[in-house]
Amino acid sequence: MAEPRTAYDVVVIGSGLAGLTVALQLPGDLRVAVLSKGTLTEGATPYAQGGVSAALDAADSVDAHVADTLEAGAALNDPDVTRFVAERARTAIEWLVDQEVPFSRITLGDGTAGLHLHQEGGHSHRRVVHADDATGAAISRSLSALVIERGNIDLLEGRYAVDLITGARLGATDDRCYGAYVFDQASGRVELLSAPFVVLACGGASKVYLYSTSPYAATGDGIAMAWRAGCRVGNLEFNQFHPTCLYHPDERSFLISEAVRGEGGHLLLPSGERFMHRFDARGELAPRDIVARAIDYEMKRLGAECLYLDISHQPDALIEEHFPTILRRCQELGIDMRREPLPVVPAAHYTCGGVVADRRGRTDVPGLYAVGETACSGLHGANRLASNSLLECLVFGAEAARDIAAEAQHAVSMPELPAWDESRVTDSDEQVVVSHNWAELRRAMWNYVGIVRSDRRLERAARRIDLLSREVHEYYSHFRISGDLIELRNLIEVANLTVRCAGRRRESRGLHFTLDFPERDDEQTTATILRPPKPRPFGHLRSCREA
Repeated sequence: MAEPRTAYDVVVIGSGLAGLTVALQLPGDLRVAVLSKGTLTEGATPYAQGGVSAALDAADSVDAHVADTLEAGAALNDPDVTRFVAERARTAIEWLVDQEVPFSRITLGDGTAGLHLHQEGGHSHRRVVHADDATGAAISRSLSALVIERGNIDLLEGRYAVDLITGARLGATDDRCYGAYVFDQASGRVELLSAPFVVLACGGASKVYLYSTSPYAATGDGIAMAWRAGCRVGNLEFNQFHPTCLYHPDERSFLISEAVRGEGGHLLLPSGERFMHRFDARGELAPRDIVARAIDYEMKRLGAECLYLDISHQPDALIEEHFPTILRRCQELGIDMRREPLPVVPAAHYTCGGVVADRRGRTDVPGLYAVGETACSGLHGANRLASNSLLECLVFGAEAARDIAAEAQHAVSMPELPAWDESRVTDSDEQVVVSHNWAELRRAMWNYVGIVRSDRRLERAARRIDLLSREVHEYYSHFRISGDLIELRNLIEVANLTVRCAGRRRESRGLHFTLDFPERDDEQTTATILRPPKPRPFGHLRSCREA
C-alpha cells in the first residue's frame, strides 16, 4: 500500500463553501489537499438557510446592495471592498448555476423561468438567491460531489490543523508559510503536510459562546493559528448573534431563517404583543444586531426564557413552499409553524472579524491566505448584512484561487521541515480538565462578552481567560494532543483576542454594545486591529509545544 501523500502545491484547511471554491477554481495541474475535521459536508455551509445576495432584480442595483451593506455595517466596512464584492455577485451566482446548484425558481412574466429572490432583514430589495430554506446544504452537496470527482484534489477527513509552519517559526530569516501540522483523529498521530500555499477556510469562532447556531467545528482555529504565525487580526468585537434560534430542549442550535421575517413573520412577546416597532422603524426587517438586542432587552425586562416568531397568519402554501426544512424540523419537535408561533432566543451566529486579508485573500504571512468567515476582509464592518457571508466565500475564494494560480508559476524553494515530536509527552489521565475548561470558557464569554457588555464584564472575562490559558498551556505541554484539546487551545486564544478588541472600542457600534459607552462615536470609524508579537520559533525537540 502506497504511503499517503504529504507534499502538496496547496493545502486548504476547511471544506465549507470558501474552501471548496478555492479548490475547484485552482488549475487542475496543482496538487491540492482539502482538510475537514469531520466528513466533507460537516462545516457551517450546510447550515446556511438563507442564501446568496446579489442585485439581480431589475429594480435593484449594485449601488443599492453596497448602500445596504454599509448601512448594516455601521460605516465600518471598507467601501471599496464592499463594492468589489457586490460587483462580482452576479458572476458568483452564475458560477454556482453552472455547477448545477438547484436554486429555487419562479416563472417570469414572459413565461421563462428565473431565480426566486427572498428579501431579508437590512435589504432594501429582494436579492437573496436561495434553494428553498436549505441553500447551504444544496450548495454543499453540489460542490462536494464535484470535488470528489477531481483527480488533483485529495480529501483528508477527520483532520484537525494544529499549527502553521513558517520560516519565522523554524528560526529562519524568512516568514513564508510552508505547510501545517495536522492531527489525524483516526490514527491519533500528527502529520506534516508541506505546501508553498496554505489557505485558511476554517470558518468562524461562534463556539466560543455557550449558545450558538454554528456547528461544533466553529472553534476559531484559523484565527488562532494565523495569530500565532504572525498575522494581524481585526474586528473580533463584532460577534453577530442571530436573533431567532429555536428555543427547545431537544434542539439547541437550529436557527429560524432571516427569511421567515422577510416573508412577513412577526416577533411577539409572551403576551402576543408585537414590539419591534419600539426599537426600529423597520420593525422585524431591521438588521440583526438591532433585532437581537431588542429580543435580549425584552427577555431580560420580562424575565422571559424566550420570545416568539409568528408566521402562522401567512398562507400554508407559502410556508410549505419556502420553508420546508424549518417546517419539517419544527414538526418533529411538536411545533407546527403554520398554526402557532415559534419560541426563539438569540444565539452566537457569525464572526464578523478575523484574520486581516486583502482582496486576494492574502494575509501578512507570504503564502498564507484567509477566506470566508476566517478572514477580516473589510466587507462586513460592524455587522454582517444577511446572506453576504456565502457571497464573501465565493468572491474571495475565487480571487485567492486566481492569485495562487499566478504565484504558482514561480517556483518556491521548500526547506526541510521537522516532523512533529512526541518523545517527551504522555497520554493524559485527566481528560476532565479539557471538558471542564471548555464549559467554563464558553459560559464566561456568554455572560461577560455577549450581546451587551461593560468594562467590568470584560475585566472579569479577561481574568478567567488568563487562568484558563495558563492551565491549558501546561496541559498541552505535557500530554498527547486530541481534537478537543486543539479546539480548546484555539478557543481560548480567540476569546482573549475578542476581549482585547472589545476593550479597545470605546463606543457602541453595530454588534458591539457597551453600557459604559452606549452611544456611537462617528470619529471612531477605523477597524480594531491587533498586531501579534514576533512569532517564537518552535522548540528544537518538541517542535510544536513551544507555541
